[in-house]
Amino acid sequence: MTLRPAPAWRTTAWLNTPEPLTLERLRGKVVLLHAFQMLCPGCVAHGIPQAQRVAEVFAGAPLVVIGLHTVFEHHEAMKIESLRAFLHEYRVKFPVGVDAPGEAGDPIPRTMSAYAMRGTPTTVLIDAQGRLRRQIFGVHDDLLLGAELQTLLLEAHSGPALGVQQSTTQVLPTAACDDSGCAAPSNEER
Repeated sequence: MTLRPAPAWRTTAWLNTPEPLTLERLRGKVVLLHAFQMLCPGCVAHGIPQAQRVAEVFAGAPLVVIGLHTVFEHHEAMKIESLRAFLHEYRVKFPVGVDAPGEAGDPIPRTMSAYAMRGTPTTVLIDAQGRLRRQIFGVHDDLLLGAELQTLLLEAHSGPALGVQQSTTQVLPTAACDDSGCAAPSNEER
């Protein structure tokens, strides 16, 4: 599988950061991009709290959590003033970019379109080299996300070409499995 560079973010404003962020400026860090809308129930109940937990748990790691407010419906209700209040009320501290409106009246914002997002919440994982590694629409399991992030952090730290240890665990065939468990194979089967 050939990895492709993550598309550039097309934003009109940034909140919770003194200057606009770009993938080029974040090179060397793993990026979790959380695309959301403040009126999206799944974003408010699951996506934003998960992004906040990642920012807290991985604080100090070469990982950055970025929010992308990508509005594709109810545009008039989700202006920047409302977003500022929303981020304050929900205590969102990570940087949040405002996705640029679609061209020629297209309701789909530019970054959302560039990533071919299907909706919100969407979690995007970008490796330390700026390559798009995973994109998940909807709620993503915390344990899976943590494992995926740790894998990307390990790659960034040691690099696959620097002799990352491969597992030497041998998987043996099982003799028989049923609802109560699996029996170990006999000596002849080993």
